[in-house]
Amino acid sequence: MDQITNVMEYQAIAKEKLPKMVYDYYASGAEDQWTLQENRNAFSKILFRPRILIDVSKIDITTTFLGFNISMPIMIAPTAMQKMAHPEGEYATARAASAADTIMTLSSWATSSVEEVASTGPGIRFFQLYVHKDRNVVAQLVRRAERAGFKAIALTVDTPRLGRREADIKNRFTLPPHLTLKNFEGLDLGKIDKTDDSGLASYVSSQIDRSLNWKDVEWLQTITHLPILVKGVLTAEDARLSVQAGAAGIIVSNHGARQLDYVPATIMALEEVVKAAQGRVPVFLDGGVRRGTDVFKALALGASGVFIGRPVLFALAAHGEAGVRKVLQMLRDEFELTMALSGCRSLKDITRDHIVTPWDAPRVVPKL
Repeated sequence: MDQITNVMEYQAIAKEKLPKMVYDYYASGAEDQWTLQENRNAFSKILFRPRILIDVSKIDITTTFLGFNISMPIMIAPTAMQKMAHPEGEYATARAASAADTIMTLSSWATSSVEEVASTGPGIRFFQLYVHKDRNVVAQLVRRAERAGFKAIALTVDTPRLGRREADIKNRFTLPPHLTLKNFEGLDLGKIDKTDDSGLASYVSSQIDRSLNWKDVEWLQTITHLPILVKGVLTAEDARLSVQAGAAGIIVSNHGARQLDYVPATIMALEEVVKAAQGRVPVFLDGGVRRGTDVFKALALGASGVFIGRPVLFALAAHGEAGVRKVLQMLRDEFELTMALSGCRSLKDITRDHIVTPWDAPRVVPKL
């Protein structure tokens, strides 16, 4: 593990260690996988405008989200079925997030229940929610998350149907028989049956409510006191509607490029959403973050923080909890270095003027 120098190196190790069906499930995107590539490529099109001769001997990267103090603006996104990557799965991720003093988001489709994750010890945790057709199931899940001490609900809104993930179709993806979707175990919804197609696509088709709409965001607020984050926003129009519906925050996300292909990279959609939110709620980003420089670019474009998904899964597969800890530490160190080399001592010092993007108008240099 000492030879690992950046988070991207974990993917090759994970590919060697994991069964093909599992690796492909974690790694692949929808259809042509254009957006999957673009989530990374788009970051490379944004350049820095570093400022010099600023005292950066002390740098503060701590931040506050929904009233919770965390050590850095880098958090863990919800990723399903983590025990396919490592026997400790979500337990290991929860402990690593707690050790790093940051937030973990637990997937509805986790292979560890909300109660089991809560039992790993203290930590700030959010619960990602898919809305099932049976609203009693939804209400029960939300209340269990509340009782287990989870602090917010991240409502995924971009999955009325599952995107066409061709690797899963070819592999006839199903959950390994020794694992279940633990949050649904007592509801006879914990298994994903093997089919001639993707087993997950069949599960989503039979269970997830395609009629989900803005009124449901308001309904959720009547059954929980937890703040609701709307996850899956890519446009100004939907940012405004999220605020109107009472969302406490917005996560700019294209579901790791696993839903609709040929949508923009999240970093390209971010500024439009931030401008539409007009500072009324915090805006976060997930998708494609692999470097501390990516974190800085997201914050310069108005994000309050970022969530990481695949780097956690691949590090978990490679080295368990120690791998996840190292991913968080490497991103933290890279981000702090980027701040120092850009002349920023705190998060509030990071401004739009620190970057230049392909869509910027030609810059007029002010006279001193």
